[in-house]
Amino acid sequence: MSETRTFPPSFWWGVAGAAHQVEGGNVNSDSWVLEHVPDSPFAEPSGDACDHYHRYPQDIALIASLGFNAYRFSIEWARIEPEEGEFSYAALEHYRRMLAACHEHHLTPIVTYHHFTSPRWFAAKGGWEVLDNAARFARYCDRATAHLGDLIGAACTLNEPNVGLLIQRMGYMPPDDVLLNAPYRRAAARAVGSDTFAAFPNCRQAPARDTFLQAHRLAVEAIKAGPGDFPVGMTLAMVDHQAVPGGEAARDSARRAIDDIFLDVARADDFIGVQTYSRMRHGPDGPLPPEDGVELTQMGYEFWPEALEATIRYAAGYTGRPVLVTENGIGTEDDTRRIEYVRRALAGVHRCLQDGIDVRGYCYWSVFDNFEWSLGYRPKFGLIAVDRVTQTRTLKPSAEWLGSVARQNALVG
Repeated sequence: MSETRTFPPSFWWGVAGAAHQVEGGNVNSDSWVLEHVPDSPFAEPSGDACDHYHRYPQDIALIASLGFNAYRFSIEWARIEPEEGEFSYAALEHYRRMLAACHEHHLTPIVTYHHFTSPRWFAAKGGWEVLDNAARFARYCDRATAHLGDLIGAACTLNEPNVGLLIQRMGYMPPDDVLLNAPYRRAAARAVGSDTFAAFPNCRQAPARDTFLQAHRLAVEAIKAGPGDFPVGMTLAMVDHQAVPGGEAARDSARRAIDDIFLDVARADDFIGVQTYSRMRHGPDGPLPPEDGVELTQMGYEFWPEALEATIRYAAGYTGRPVLVTENGIGTEDDTRRIEYVRRALAGVHRCLQDGIDVRGYCYWSVFDNFEWSLGYRPKFGLIAVDRVTQTRTLKPSAEWLGSVARQNALVG
């Protein structure tokens, strides 16, 4: 007999995306600049992406038709404030129409104010490396909320402000002194007529951490002061930190540096957004490579869906706040493995709920096969495939499967 795991009636079943990764033509952003300089850290430019900027009405209708009741997406600061202090009414109206489309299709819009990309003018002022720039981000949040707040269902101030610290600790990104002198950074500065250019996450992580923490505090105040009544939090890139014998001190040190300093601030928020894909093993000398024999994803990390349950428990226990799974998913060409990954991850979410942990919802990353930053379009995270030439959308079996889970509000079998 198959087991049926039922979720709370108010549970948000969502899919997630980010403006720069799906909209296309984000020419005023810092990422667009970095994508087009010599020695770029990007494998290819974002280009038209999924043309979601123009195709959102059909895309939102498609998401709703699958059975989901929430859509997490980001608004693009570089479109809304293309030059410092110059706000685009047209861009704000575009995002207002997106929000209205979500409500028309009974999707709760979960809005992220910053998903990695910033205006090129912001990067030219030192970006997240400059503490005073936190106030510039809060000003943008204030203006955006004034125009959009009455239609927002939930808000995330910042997407993964700790991800640079995480990938730096894992050895996927060089230390701060190397980042400061990276040739592509100097080329980007020349391209915008500045003596500096600091774009996240390709910037020094130590000063960026402090700016992000200040920016989040100021952004929450700005958003809460505007129209609408909705929960506000941040999202964190979290891994299941595991220690092999002798690695306990290294594990605890990594948690403090990557997670805890941000979770401390999240204790004052309405929720904490957990974004988890795999685990991180620690030995006496620091992070360890993937364990022999464990399946790897297209991103090079381990197929480890049980990591989500561990990070939910840690975040909830540390902060005492409700948890919203704002990202979880897998990059793979094999859609059967996507279904298996999500099935096991959701079983862990259900165990958390059974133990009394307040988990408000689950958003799969990502709705489309989209631009995966430095890796370009190679990794396939999407429930929906996108033809890179015609922009034709094709549902994968995982889209139908997860949509049926959402419609039933239950995991069967």
